[in-house]
Amino acid sequence: MPSWLMIFPGSPGLSALLLVTMVVVVMYGARTPAHRGILGIARAIKGASKLTSEAIRRVQDRMTARTREVLLSSGLEDAERQIEQEFQRISATVDRDLGAYPALHRKLADQVSRIDEDYRRATDSPPAPAAWSDTLRAAGELAERAGTQPAAAKAVNALSTAIAEAHDEAMEAYREESRERHDLMAKMVPAWRSMASTLTRVEKSVGGIFERSRHLDDLMHRYQEIAAKSDVAERKLTSSTFTQFVISGVVLVIALLGGFINFQLIALPMSEMVGATSRLGTMQTSDVAALVIILIEITMGLFLMESLRITRLFPVIGRLDARTRRRMAYATFALLFVLAGIESSLAYMRDVLAADRVALTQALAGSAVQRPEFMWIPAVGQMVMGFILPFALTFVAIPLESFIHSSRIVVGQIAAGGLRMLAFGVELIGFSADHVGKGLNNLYDVIIFMPLKIEELVFEARSRARAGSQKAPSDRSASTAPTA
Repeated sequence: MPSWLMIFPGSPGLSALLLVTMVVVVMYGARTPAHRGILGIARAIKGASKLTSEAIRRVQDRMTARTREVLLSSGLEDAERQIEQEFQRISATVDRDLGAYPALHRKLADQVSRIDEDYRRATDSPPAPAAWSDTLRAAGELAERAGTQPAAAKAVNALSTAIAEAHDEAMEAYREESRERHDLMAKMVPAWRSMASTLTRVEKSVGGIFERSRHLDDLMHRYQEIAAKSDVAERKLTSSTFTQFVISGVVLVIALLGGFINFQLIALPMSEMVGATSRLGTMQTSDVAALVIILIEITMGLFLMESLRITRLFPVIGRLDARTRRRMAYATFALLFVLAGIESSLAYMRDVLAADRVALTQALAGSAVQRPEFMWIPAVGQMVMGFILPFALTFVAIPLESFIHSSRIVVGQIAAGGLRMLAFGVELIGFSADHVGKGLNNLYDVIIFMPLKIEELVFEARSRARAGSQKAPSDRSASTAPTA
């Protein structure tokens, strides 16, 4: 205990007891204001927490509504683009496969007419075999009956012979006609096959159109769900957005690693071109120059993709006419090709500089300088890599667009979730402050429990005395009442 707090310097225990007694007495005297102050502070914190949480929840509701609008708007735009592309594909299919349908119809009509004509010419009309058999049998019976009459027998034999010859001639003519019919039927086979092939092609075309029509119906159903702002459409769009965000993020990380490899290919030769000692702030000028070249390549790739209407990051480029966009695509591709050639030469220069450094190290060490036998193989590999990487980085525009569009929604939903957690934390602080205030009041009363107990005993004694004083007059009045 500090000396200035000791009332009796020679007795620390007594001083401490007296000091505690004084503090308890003071706290007992300030009990009511202290309780009010503690409860007031707790209620103020609780009220401030409630107002703050309500404000945060209003901001969260606005952010959630805005994110939902962006999500549905993006879904509608994507569905409209898919429907437009599907209509264009159906139109191209109709123009390609069914655009020449009048000529195809005439071809089919000609083939049907030719087949019908050949069929009529190939109609089978065989002789009645039963009539010929009856005639020959009658002639034989006449020949048997006229066997005893020579003249009649000769006439009947002549008749029979003539009938047999006529029968043979009719059968021969029938066979000849059958051969002609078979020849006509053989000529019909190519026409049948051509017709079958044409009909199969038409069937495939019509089947493809029907399949695209079913897919178009699905897209229209999805578009209607998004336009109606249904919960199912919102959940599907949210899931699709998170998937695109993750996939595009992974692809961008891979592209970043490719850019790092590209930087390593040209950083060393750039130090020889712009100077290794020159610095721009905390970075070497050669590193800045290499980064600028890579960023220019990526920019040219973005402009090339925009000119080809593969991405839609820059609406100004999308609003240009087709001829201007075509010229812009040629110009950006030419610049990209030149930059790829420059980078390929820098990659070759890097291999040469690395070989010279190895030779210099060997010469300074006093050993004989040795050149690898197949030194040209890594040089060619680095040149090819330096030429291909700029064109590979061109396709970064596709995942970049997907990442940007999906990040708006993902960041909004994450921010809304963070605001919801923050509102809950603020409400928890107010709830805790209220109960902490009540707990401090109880702790305050625990500290001054002795005066409170004395006060309680005093109040009880006064209550008993007051009750006794009220009971005594009533007893006296009750005892004097019968006497009167």
